[in-house]
Amino acid sequence: MRPVEARAEDAILGIGPYDADEDLLSAASRTRTGHVRVSRPRRTMVVLGRSGDPRRELLFENCREDGVPILRRRGGGGAVVLDPGNVLVAVAWPLPGLAGIRSAFDAITGWIIDALARIGVPGVERRGTSDLALGERKIGGSCIYRRRDLLYFAGTLLVAPRVELMERYLAHPPREPAYRAGRPHRAFVLALAEAGLPADPGQVRDRLARLLTPGSLAERLARSGSEEAEP
Repeated sequence: MRPVEARAEDAILGIGPYDADEDLLSAASRTRTGHVRVSRPRRTMVVLGRSGDPRRELLFENCREDGVPILRRRGGGGAVVLDPGNVLVAVAWPLPGLAGIRSAFDAITGWIIDALARIGVPGVERRGTSDLALGERKIGGSCIYRRRDLLYFAGTLLVAPRVELMERYLAHPPREPAYRAGRPHRAFVLALAEAGLPADPGQVRDRLARLLTPGSLAERLARSGSEEAEP
């Protein structure tokens, strides 16, 4: 696939590409089979959406002072802080045509929600465009990118996030879902460790990885009517 697209000022501001899943995308493109990864960030980083404005979405001088990497991802949406307290779910999947992208996004989100219920967190719902929430609190988010016949989904689950880093690095978003209702980061997000899961993100990653497999996603996509390729 082509490199992550950069905005004109990214080089000046020291913003690099978020390329953690490029191997997954290359493998899916090469083999025409679906790939899934459940992982944790190895370090703290700030990640902007494809068209995100760092001057509006970040507390940029704090990021610079702390030397935290600022990266830009393929998918859209607002800026996020990724840290080792998160669990990441990445999907690279062959998906011919454009008509199935919405049903595929719905199916992948439902697949993650079902897995969370099976490991002890029932009642998660999708809120706004792409948030996962328990009641009125956000526990995760996602974005999607589509190029020709390949879909890339990147999701983040807040298992034991460092909320103080969100407060230090992220401005209040210029756009927000209605259910956020102007709340600051600390009042808006909820750690899954507070909802009954282990406080060790590694344990949560391992439990989810046993459920979030290419085979289980293929079954889910087939039921949604959007899957045409075997994993």
